Amino acid sequence: MSTPIAGLHHVTALAKSPQENKRFYTTVLAQRMVKRTVNFDDPSTYHLYYGDDLGSPGTLLTHFPHPYARRGVHGNHEIERTILAIPQGSSGFWRERLDRYDVGVEAAEAFGQSRLHFADHDGMLFALAEQDESGAAPVPVIGDRGGLPGDRALGRILGVAIRVREAEATATALTGALGFRAGATEGRSQRFTVGEGAKQAWVELIEDPDAPESDMGAGTVHHVAWRVATDEDQAEVGERLREARIGVTEVRDRFYFRSIYFRMPGGVIFEIATDGPGMDADEPRDALGATLQIPPMYKSQGAQIAAHLEPLE
Repeated sequence: MSTPIAGLHHVTALAKSPQENKRFYTTVLAQRMVKRTVNFDDPSTYHLYYGDDLGSPGTLLTHFPHPYARRGVHGNHEIERTILAIPQGSSGFWRERLDRYDVGVEAAEAFGQSRLHFADHDGMLFALAEQDESGAAPVPVIGDRGGLPGDRALGRILGVAIRVREAEATATALTGALGFRAGATEGRSQRFTVGEGAKQAWVELIEDPDAPESDMGAGTVHHVAWRVATDEDQAEVGERLREARIGVTEVRDRFYFRSIYFRMPGGVIFEIATDGPGMDADEPRDALGATLQIPPMYKSQGAQIAAHLEPLE
């Protein structure tokens, strides 16, 4: 079944210290902070966005940091690991870079692909995988990338690994209402892909009846968002979900994109997000992430909200 879902839009995780979050992603991973705003559903906390220099859909890692958050526990019913693209031939560079910042790295392999596994300072799990991105449109260098050479910078988000106790219902939802394509199987894991070419992304669905239950907290993923081009495409996916008896929210305006949310049969939260309006809806591209942006519905409370947030150096 064809689907309007073109690939991944962003991955959103919980974090603890806003300052340490900013340090890790802009210094260690050398991403650009492309937006500092607040959680639209809880303006007492930041919502920080990192990605390529334009904040392109498909490159965005976003975080809800809260200074009093407890550490999360990884396990079943969780978006467990986020897989990021690195340029061909750059694995050695990235291993050395992560070692230099005292980030533990382990070599791994999945679906015939060599990877580097590591965790951020809060315990969020990542994999780096070499990927030929030569077909993707070049992104101009605008912001500071921590001195990282352009030919070594992180690329897009390739996929996520999801661990569940029983995989059948989640697999059915992926290939049915969402239109993913079932792919290779490796042990207890199966890959499901969506999109084409430089936008293609995947879910690695791991069935693990023996794993403990996850407990959401700092270092765990709150949700993964899949991208669609238009509001009409989003409405089509929403209708398919309702036909499949999967409850879905009304459209929520996130200012930089519009979203619908739903919980998969395995318990994890998915979002369908539009590509636009984009990260430059309220800031010029050369100043993305430079200042705190208060969502329109909270503008009258902007000074009060800013005063209660932990300052970001």
